[in-house]
Amino acid sequence: MIELHHPTLSIRRQCELIGLSRSTYYWQGAGESELNLALMRLLDKEYTRAPFYGYRKMTARLNNCYRYAVNHKRIARLMRIMGLRAIFPGPRTSIPSLEHKKYPYLLRNLAIQRPNQVWCSDITYIPMPHGFMYLVAVMDWYSRFVLSWQLSNTLDGLFCLEAVEQAFESGRPEIFNTDQGVQFTARGFTQHLERNDIRISMDGRGRFFDNIFIERLWRTVKYEDVYLKEYATVTELQAGLSAYFELYNHERPHQHLGYRTPADVHYAVNVPA
Repeated sequence: MIELHHPTLSIRRQCELIGLSRSTYYWQGAGESELNLALMRLLDKEYTRAPFYGYRKMTARLNNCYRYAVNHKRIARLMRIMGLRAIFPGPRTSIPSLEHKKYPYLLRNLAIQRPNQVWCSDITYIPMPHGFMYLVAVMDWYSRFVLSWQLSNTLDGLFCLEAVEQAFESGRPEIFNTDQGVQFTARGFTQHLERNDIRISMDGRGRFFDNIFIERLWRTVKYEDVYLKEYATVTELQAGLSAYFELYNHERPHQHLGYRTPADVHYAVNVPA
């Protein structure tokens, strides 16, 4: 249990000791109505299924299939809060900043041949019964191994940096790929990578498939865990995701890895055929 006025340990140190992100600790219920939260849960499911839908098609989907009499202005606002954009022609998840430097996409026609050659990161929306959270993960492209993840109740960049720091405990990549969201183009984030001699790669705007492996991860996590469990609290979500990512990395066979697990491939474990 974290104590607000612990005699010797700061909130930050207490969070570190129990493996909890500070942004998760400071979580407060979102200030949206029950109707809007219900709409956001449906939007998340529809976006995971069909990320090419813009706000007008999403509005039609909610009106026609779920019988919600809502207008496109409400849906556009909720999608902005969730960080959702149609994959064409706009960017997918994070909101770009015109003031931040953009980096070229380095992975086109690049042969990915080994672990820690390329890492990638992305953010997704996690619905909760009385609010929502955001989840960021760092994944190895070659092995699909999830190196780290963090939860936050806001889209600030702190939890993204925390995820990178956690991933660095297992090594360093040659290239780090993200989208052009403000969390990843912020100077604090890019300079941290450059100080570690890591080349930065960023998806082209509106190019959903430039970071396809982590997009597939989000679909898997949501359909195999989040939507099934419907976690009621952040504590339950934190514990549930921890158990799921352990299963994903070490137990779940991956078709594109020849039915080996990401851990088998990432750590070059010799598994009998």
